[in-house]
Amino acid sequence: MTPVPTPPETATAPTRVALADLPQHVGTVFGPSSWRTVSQEEVNDFADLTADHNPIHVDAEAAARSPFGGTIVHGYFTLSLLVPLMAEIFEVTGVATGINYGLDRLRFPAPVPVGARVRVQSTLREVTDVPGGYQTVFENVVEVEGQAKPGVVAVMVLRFLG
Repeated sequence: MTPVPTPPETATAPTRVALADLPQHVGTVFGPSSWRTVSQEEVNDFADLTADHNPIHVDAEAAARSPFGGTIVHGYFTLSLLVPLMAEIFEVTGVATGINYGLDRLRFPAPVPVGARVRVQSTLREVTDVPGGYQTVFENVVEVEGQAKPGVVAVMVLRFLG
């Protein structure tokens, strides 16, 4: 597999969208966010918090003998990075509360090696009325620097209430 060229650093301020204007932004691509490096210490902490001590995540020697050639980040840890990475690129103003309503689809197309840098690009796919605000559907793609395939593709449902 041919590595993807390393893109330049991206420092962004979030795109601010007023709650009432959300429907006008269907199809808008937000991001990419800045790059975020995932350390072994963070992976170990996540393993402790979730009791997922699979050697491919926390044992460098065992992981070196695996098909991955080294330790990899838990898929759900990478998924959890959507919260801070999306906050860098997108903000709804005039909101009393935002709610993570769940996921419609989640895939981990490629492993994320520990020490890799990741960033997110989010596309607003759908906006529907709900009492007090809107329900939105974002397609999030977590890019792994130098890899052709993303580490995470997640269709996330968020509610923004005024």
